[in-house]
Amino acid sequence: MEPILHEYGSLLLRWTHIIAGMAWIGSSFYFMHLDASLKACADIPPGKGGEAWEVHGGGFYQVKKYLVAPDFLPEELGWHKWQSYATWITGFFLLIWVYYYQSSIFLIDPAVMNLKPITALVIGLGGLAAGWIAYDQLCRSRLGDKPLVVGIIVFAGVVLAAFLYQQVFSPRAAFIHTGALMATIMSGNVFFVIIPNQHKVVAALKAGEVPNPYYGKTAKLRSGHNNYFTLPVVFLMISNHYPLTYSTPYAFVIVALALVAGTVIRYFYNERHAGRGDKAWCWLVAAVCLILAIFISATTTPAGRMALGLPPLVSPAFAKSGPAVGVPVDVQNIVMGRCAMCHAAEPVYEGFAIAPRGILLDTEEAIYKNRKLILVQAGLSHAMPPNNITELSDEDRAMLKEWASGK
Repeated sequence: MEPILHEYGSLLLRWTHIIAGMAWIGSSFYFMHLDASLKACADIPPGKGGEAWEVHGGGFYQVKKYLVAPDFLPEELGWHKWQSYATWITGFFLLIWVYYYQSSIFLIDPAVMNLKPITALVIGLGGLAAGWIAYDQLCRSRLGDKPLVVGIIVFAGVVLAAFLYQQVFSPRAAFIHTGALMATIMSGNVFFVIIPNQHKVVAALKAGEVPNPYYGKTAKLRSGHNNYFTLPVVFLMISNHYPLTYSTPYAFVIVALALVAGTVIRYFYNERHAGRGDKAWCWLVAAVCLILAIFISATTTPAGRMALGLPPLVSPAFAKSGPAVGVPVDVQNIVMGRCAMCHAAEPVYEGFAIAPRGILLDTEEAIYKNRKLILVQAGLSHAMPPNNITELSDEDRAMLKEWASGK
């Protein structure tokens, strides 16, 4: 039952994570749009806020914003925080569930670095904590008043983190940890800065005091960072379904290109909503980034290099850390004959430039390493091969199930 329960646990966590993320991103985009759409109104002094009229669902909405706070507060206030917290919490447990619980499959790649699971755990989670602390201290430093300088440093820091993760984790795990780092910064901004600052403003108003404008200014800065992080984070999070994005020695460059493309696209919409016109050059920059990313992936993928007439890449040897794994010959023959034409360093099945999800099954060591995936995908279900295109028989599936389950 363990593989089945693990698969459903992964599904439920991912489902909840996606729903929470949709709610968080949706509210973030809405409020950024709202801020940019505000117009002057009679009952709010110039420079102190504004209002926006909107229509949705057959009704009309009049939304007002006070840059500091109004003269009075209602009994109830809506706090937009649980979307962020739920997204981070479910994402954190999903990271543990998929990458740390199955560290030998998705996290640790002996060809990169032969880590012990506990060491990988310390590096991965320690990196998230260290990244948040470094970012937070940067924003609180004297440079915090120079948004452009902070943005450049944060950009360089994220790309550096992607490069460092590449040196210790599997390509897929390196990419997902970079996205997790950015998501941790975003949620940390909400938990440690934006919401606490809003609480201070509310407390000052209730005490009859004038709130310090610094709290609103700082919260707005962090909210802006979150807004520009959103598209690159989503790109990194869905990348695990597309090995071409991370299966390259230059994956950290792909991260940099995603950061630039996502930032300029958000800038385009922020400027449009603010009524400052369409910055068409943003889409040109994003398109160039995409073309460069495709070029890097194509020229560093075995099938892509073959199509371009470039010399083949030399794959690193699999670093063994113990005695031979001892996969039965019959099992090897089934996997090699029915699965490895796609799941290989250089797939030979038409239409595949790289192994699906980056999973290799073309060596005895790789077959043993991915035995749990084989059990779920081919033994306990008929998910693989797709539409049983290689005609894997029921007898073969039974043999794979018996071996992979250890019976």
